[in-house]
Amino acid sequence: MALTPLPGDQWDEEVDKALSRMLPRERRNPEGAGNALSVLVRHPQLTRAFLGFNVHLLFNSTLEPRERELIILRVAHRRECVYEWLHHVAMGKEVGLTDAEVEAARRNGSAPDAFDRLLLEAVDELDDKSVLSAQTWDALGERFDDRQRMDFVFTVGCYTTLALAFNSFGISPDPTAGYEGKR
Repeated sequence: MALTPLPGDQWDEEVDKALSRMLPRERRNPEGAGNALSVLVRHPQLTRAFLGFNVHLLFNSTLEPRERELIILRVAHRRECVYEWLHHVAMGKEVGLTDAEVEAARRNGSAPDAFDRLLLEAVDELDDKSVLSAQTWDALGERFDDRQRMDFVFTVGCYTTLALAFNSFGISPDPTAGYEGKR
């Protein structure tokens, strides 16, 4: 692991404040926060700033949770981010993704639903070119309003950033997570 979790004796008020945007008080500790947040709090100011953005995408996005999780899974697959993949498979199933839909996030073009296929293709396009074509933007607009399309773009960007960080920092999936599947 390139970065290890912050040792428990270094968890202070600044770390608690950084995690307060995402975690209830009882989970703001090395055991409750999990590997990713325990590593990220090595830089509390950055963590606090980033979690504000991430919390919006997880809890206040205009996207449906199922759509959000499908998008994140495609990003995790493309970025080969095991941590992100395993956590979001579990989260996706909690919001209604089926095994076939999870598998579709691995194999673009295999989603049974046409709009799901569009979402997966749009992730690929955005990741490949850093821009959505006018055709893709318009196709998304048949179901999404401008805010939803904005949340789509920022969800892809946010979880791409997290995948880059998790992979670079060597963050391992939480051993007690009990998530199924593999990246």
